Formats: sequence, C-alpha cells, structure tokens
Amino acid sequence: MGDVLINALRDYRDARGWTQADLAEIVGVSRKTINTVENGIFVPSTVIALKLAAAFGVSVEELFSLEG
Repeated sequence: MGDVLINALRDYRDARGWTQADLAEIVGVSRKTINTVENGIFVPSTVIALKLAAAFGVSVEELFSLEG
C-alpha cells in the first residue's frame, strides 16, 4: 500500500499562536493526541479529523493528505 498520511496541523496551529494544549482543549482531546497526530504517529479518527478542521475553519483535505 505505501500511503502515508501527512498533515499541516502544526502549521495551522503555529499560525494562530496556539500551543498543543490550546488545540487539545478546543477539540476535546489530550495534548498527547495532538502531539502524536502532528508527528504522524497516530492517525486521527474521522471524528477527530473533523473537529480539528472545524477548529481551524478549513476542510479536512486542507489539513490532511496522502503521500504515496
């Protein structure tokens, strides 16, 4: 298969001056979840991906894409 999920989460978060803890509170997850998603260790569920996109006012496709 070889596809890798890449994300722009850190870029969007940094652009707003938010910490991982700030974003975690907005989305309702732990800071560790934000950290592991940003670093490509954890692939978020659809629900979390939708909440992350909503927090930034962008589409899921703007935050996440496949590299393969």
